Amino acid sequence: MKYYSIGQFAKLIGKTKDTLRNWDKQGKFKPDHVSVSGYRYYSQEQLNHFLGIKGEKQLNKKVIGYCRVSSHKQKDDLERQIENVRTYMLAKGYQFEIISDIGSGINYNKKGLNQLIDKITNSEVEKVVILYKDRLIRFGFELIENLCDKYGTTIEIIDHTEKTEEQELVEDLIQIVTVFSCRLQGKRANKAKKMIKELVEDDPSQEN
Repeated sequence: MKYYSIGQFAKLIGKTKDTLRNWDKQGKFKPDHVSVSGYRYYSQEQLNHFLGIKGEKQLNKKVIGYCRVSSHKQKDDLERQIENVRTYMLAKGYQFEIISDIGSGINYNKKGLNQLIDKITNSEVEKVVILYKDRLIRFGFELIENLCDKYGTTIEIIDHTEKTEEQELVEDLIQIVTVFSCRLQGKRANKAKKMIKELVEDDPSQEN
């Protein structure tokens, strides 16, 4: 990791050293670390963030293949998904790594997704490759897309066909209703519980 003194960093971003000192004191923009002797140092990642470096200007950006299934019951599906994404990226000639997750599409606190977002906001990712749109997240895709755009990252979807496993969608819907039912009381809570029961009974995965 490359580091810059306060003078070097100020020159690179077109600000004064006093401005950086004031930002530090106000908590607006902290240096990466301060030496024992009190000198402020800023990292290459902070420079990338500040300048919003995009495209070819950013060195060593990666292509990340992201794969996800909802439950451990779908491990075989995950392996097939990873293989499909890997084959696609090899055919494209990408230098890549793959991040995978097992968790609901409406769970935004998955380990792999957090790792991906950290890499994007560190300006480390040129492109995110996913098999289907809903493999990234079920709802709020545009928010992730906007975040990627701010850090010069594009999202490449291999197959634009709307394809959702019925069982997985039911599980996600059950999770949504369950979360909201916990906030309800009385008749409204009973109605929500009834809805969950009906969803579970209609879940094809429960059939023999």
